[in-house]
Amino acid sequence: MGRTTKEDYARHYRDYQGTPEQIKARAKRNAARAEVVKQQGKSAVAGKDVDHKKRLAHGGSNAPSNLRVRSKSANRGWR
Repeated sequence: MGRTTKEDYARHYRDYQGTPEQIKARAKRNAARAEVVKQQGKSAVAGKDVDHKKRLAHGGSNAPSNLRVRSKSANRGWR
């Protein structure tokens, strides 16, 4: 496996992360985290992830009842 270059990251952003669909999804995730920080405080989510119980891609929302704070390993390790 070769090294990852700045050009690879730039291409990935341009071709995937920079698309309007992905920008909108990222904004929703950022809004969810901001909402939980507002409700529970910054220290409650420090070093943790804000998880959607029902994924946004599967029709979930940013409603407080659909959000929970989980450790990074628990949130990212389900796959």
